Amino acid sequence: MKKSLMRVRFLGAAGEVTGSRHLLNFDDKSVLIDCGMIQGGRGEAQRNHAGFGFDPRTLDAVVISHAHIDHIGRLPLLVKRGFSGPIYMTGATADLSRIMLEDSARLAAADAEHENRRRQRQGEETVEPLYLLRDVTDTLRLIKPLDYAEPREILPGLTLRYEDAGHIIGAAIVELRAALHGQRRTLVFSGDIGPSGAPILRDPTPMREADFVMMESTYGDRLHRPRAETITELGEILQRAHEDGGNVLIPAFAVGRTQEILYWMSRYFDDWKLSRWQIVLDSPMATRVTELYKRHADLFDRDARERIARDQHPFTMPNLRLIVDAQDSMALNKRAGGLIIIAGSGMCNGGRIRHHLRHNLWRANCDVIFPGFQARGTLGRQLVDGADFVSIFGEKIKVRARRHTIGGLSAHADQDQLAAWYGHFNGHPPVALVHGEDEARRGLAERLKRDFRVDATLVRPGQHIDV
Repeated sequence: MKKSLMRVRFLGAAGEVTGSRHLLNFDDKSVLIDCGMIQGGRGEAQRNHAGFGFDPRTLDAVVISHAHIDHIGRLPLLVKRGFSGPIYMTGATADLSRIMLEDSARLAAADAEHENRRRQRQGEETVEPLYLLRDVTDTLRLIKPLDYAEPREILPGLTLRYEDAGHIIGAAIVELRAALHGQRRTLVFSGDIGPSGAPILRDPTPMREADFVMMESTYGDRLHRPRAETITELGEILQRAHEDGGNVLIPAFAVGRTQEILYWMSRYFDDWKLSRWQIVLDSPMATRVTELYKRHADLFDRDARERIARDQHPFTMPNLRLIVDAQDSMALNKRAGGLIIIAGSGMCNGGRIRHHLRHNLWRANCDVIFPGFQARGTLGRQLVDGADFVSIFGEKIKVRARRHTIGGLSAHADQDQLAAWYGHFNGHPPVALVHGEDEARRGLAERLKRDFRVDATLVRPGQHIDV
């Protein structure tokens, strides 16, 4: 019996949307595809501290799709536990990973300090942070940047090529071509696929050849509103909010979502009469990321590049204030109206947005705009689901603020767009659905079955598939 050329073992994001991690065995080598952190509620900390399901010292390489923490967040832990090989990613992802991982290390240290104060009061043993800044430094030294469409033989007989995923700056579709002992196989991992027609970044690259496809399914069971309708709604929300005299809070991911919100505000600055507001970006990380986007403007789509050429930079407004200092952030909570505050985290499970929610949720004239996915177990999900009360920093808060979910700004493709992306593959190869809750995966599987007569596999943690 001939041994399969490649075997994939699904270790994370198999039935959930965070913790992306897949182990590829090729000949006698092993390659990890993504090394993401599990995000959600407090219970995820133990899962992130747990083992990887393999010895990190035995890995030969790591391949990263993009720099979101649920795809790179455990890389420093992997290195801390013995991995010392190359880590491949695009150049923009390499630049972004520095920002994301340094921030993650600082958060891990703060979380451990907070937990240890509680444990010491109760006479319990203290815990260590998931990793430290020095582990991030060790990780960054291992990164090998690649350009889009640049084939690189990363192991004898195994070639990696990245194509544009249109999700965030630097995000990539992963193609791995194996050739050994007269056999040839091609595996394509979608990474996170962005929606076609979104601003700033180019559309996802259509892929033609694959023997096996690993495909995200975050929004596999639904369709997004047309972006034009969403932008109209955003303008209307801001108009009503100004008439009511309150503040507007926008919990936004520092990468991608923040930049798109700034893009639309800049583009419709006059139409929406935004000069009446003080617009605040209260996120040191989002500020750094926005500067990084500017440095990688060569990856922008035609419209964004043309705006820059006309000296109309998509992230610039005369009344935009960038907040870095914590004291300046706290001072914002003395104002009961007139502010549009964009702050992290995007799911409200950390960061400065929690302080602003604490000071504003109980106000009936406050508006909270959710422009992104809210995972189960997060404060954002509680608010989106209509909770009347929430707990923030141990304090029970009555929710009187108006809540708006504008899913049309998602950085993930919807069911139509995912099906269309898969439809470009010749012969409709076998597909495994990852990075999605089960309801979303079932919806996409039914769509792929109907359109392409392919039986998609809803993989489970630990399951393996031969290519």
